[in-house]
Amino acid sequence: MNNLEKVGEEQLPQTLTGNLPKTLLQKIRGGFFFVIGYLLSPLCWWNDLVFNLPIAYFFGYIFSLFDPHLFIPCALIGYWLSNIIGILLMQAGAIDVFQKEPQERNLKKELITGLVSSTVYTFIIVALIQFNILETPNLFPHS
Repeated sequence: MNNLEKVGEEQLPQTLTGNLPKTLLQKIRGGFFFVIGYLLSPLCWWNDLVFNLPIAYFFGYIFSLFDPHLFIPCALIGYWLSNIIGILLMQAGAIDVFQKEPQERNLKKELITGLVSSTVYTFIIVALIQFNILETPNLFPHS
């Protein structure tokens, strides 16, 4: 009986200390992904000037080296991708931080879910602007 109790006592602290660093590191990683994702996502109101537009410009610039006509379309794609990546990073970070017990993750399913939710979010915002529910600022009033 003493041997069974010792085995149980030895395994319990080992299991707790073995999972503690992994869980703590997972939460720190998740927090880092969440913050970076927030900074890239459309949920952050000031991120475009600091993060997304430079990323989009660089993306467009790289493709304009092959053909100058690709700058604007690729810059728009780069802008959209930076926002999508931000939402996906927020989703991955939130899963790491808020998930109670470690579960097996399906990266393909998470990626598809993130892309679908991000695309739906984009369509909702565009629809709200098109139906004049959300107003956009008039940046060029004389044109």
